[in-house]
Amino acid sequence: MKEQEDASPIDELTFREAMAELDGIVRVLESNTLELEDSLQSYERGVALLASLQGRLAEAQQKVDVLMGELAADADDASRDATLS
Repeated sequence: MKEQEDASPIDELTFREAMAELDGIVRVLESNTLELEDSLQSYERGVALLASLQGRLAEAQQKVDVLMGELAADADDASRDATLS
């Protein structure tokens, strides 16, 4: 499949580009217009894209969790009585 040969490395794609490519692969696979070999190649690329996207989402979720934890810690510090008794 010519399109696959010219495909950018997955780690160089933005999240949006990877999602768009995965969406295109799904549409083509659902159309049943590819030969078996091309379907398998597209499926493999789709699986790799999906794994990358899931990893990126997990990483983003982890960053959000860390930031939310920092906000919660700051709120606890602000409400704590820090005066010397």
